[in-house]
Amino acid sequence: MIDLRRLHTLRAMHQYGTVTATAAALHLTPSAVSHHLRELARELKVPLLEPQGRNVRLTPAAQLLVEHADALLARWEEALADLESHRAGESGPLRMCGFTTAISGLVAPAAGLLRRADPALSLQVRECDTGVALGLLLAGETDIAVIEPTVDAPPPGDARFDREPLLAEVLDLMVPAGHPLTRPSRVALEDAAAEPWIVVTPESCDHHQQVVTHCAAAGFTPRVEHDATSWSAIWALVANGLGVSLVPRLADGPQDQPVVRIQLSGPSVPTRRILTCVRRGSRENPLIARGLRALNDVIPDRCVRPSQAPAPVPV
Repeated sequence: MIDLRRLHTLRAMHQYGTVTATAAALHLTPSAVSHHLRELARELKVPLLEPQGRNVRLTPAAQLLVEHADALLARWEEALADLESHRAGESGPLRMCGFTTAISGLVAPAAGLLRRADPALSLQVRECDTGVALGLLLAGETDIAVIEPTVDAPPPGDARFDREPLLAEVLDLMVPAGHPLTRPSRVALEDAAAEPWIVVTPESCDHHQQVVTHCAAAGFTPRVEHDATSWSAIWALVANGLGVSLVPRLADGPQDQPVVRIQLSGPSVPTRRILTCVRRGSRENPLIARGLRALNDVIPDRCVRPSQAPAPVPV
């Protein structure tokens, strides 16, 4: 008999590369990770780790096992989904996570919709970036992650995850009230090429990279002069005439700030995709399916479904 927790640990080791990083991702001690891998090697009668300098790496046998582990764990999720279908009066918990604007614009409204429909349903919501969200999914500590297709996101063919488009979100240009760009009837992103730019601190999220990428697609390099760690700070900096910014439709700021959101036109309208991501095999779990339906039901009118949006610029 194989302990599925040990397969989870092996798969995490494959993803994170070191015992220390694997332990941090799974909220275990390094000694616990090493113990799981030693026990798995003993049960299977093959070595799973070999020295690599001061560290260790997976052996070829372990690499082969990882491929089978992806399929085995996906089938286990399918089994759990089938069992959930036979449980009456399921009360959760349903665990959802996502990045900041996804929480405020999608996850929180979806959780509220579910709670109003079923007051007894237990819900857990966590704000985190895409890389952390995937680690939580892998460790079985969340059920639904709302993510962006960043460098941290799994590729479409990743055997561990099942990802689907949720919406395509256009980004607007935000300028101070009274700015010259508020007067033309049509504004393209390249019209802001000479402006100073304000972005979210790169360590906080991918907004800085998105701005650089979208501006490059419009034919210029933005002159970034200020950065901040919250949208409310971005709002304040723009309102006080310190620059312009690109803001997602899901992002909100203080209502009393004198800023104007301009809907851009032209061939280089910046757009980002937002995805739902679950463990492969778990999408038909009744609770998870309810959560995914709720996320679709609360998509704001100011956002569009992927089929209705222009092709996004790769970010």
